[in-house]
Amino acid sequence: MAAEPSDPARQLYPLARAFAREERALLAAGVDSWEQLADLTDPELRRLSQSGGALERQLRKLRGQARLVVDLDLQAADAALLLYAGIASRQALAQASPQQLITQIGRLERSLLGMAPPRIARSTLLQWIRRAQAGPGRSWN
Repeated sequence: MAAEPSDPARQLYPLARAFAREERALLAAGVDSWEQLADLTDPELRRLSQSGGALERQLRKLRGQARLVVDLDLQAADAALLLYAGIASRQALAQASPQQLITQIGRLERSLLGMAPPRIARSTLLQWIRRAQAGPGRSWN
């Protein structure tokens, strides 16, 4: 069952501090949901970056995260973890081997958190992979 937009874990704002300029640009443009962010086109991201300090590269990262959130019904933090572990789309996740994904995410988590226990269980990763394989999702062309 999909989380409600009122669920704090599914709200777009506040973004991480590293995206403060991008948050201001998105707010000014009236983007207030992961769905709206996921739907932004390259030219729209370019315009947002030209209108006030936001970096297009950062906006593209946020859009990638938004697409994972929307397409796979993930929490924002889980989508960010996948993105920074090198999984940038439903297709990439669908093609990932569970062991490869565990290795990639584990390496990322260790670099960020030290030797803390893994945050994502193998069973959860398998669920995400199955969800990605289950259907075509949205087309982002």
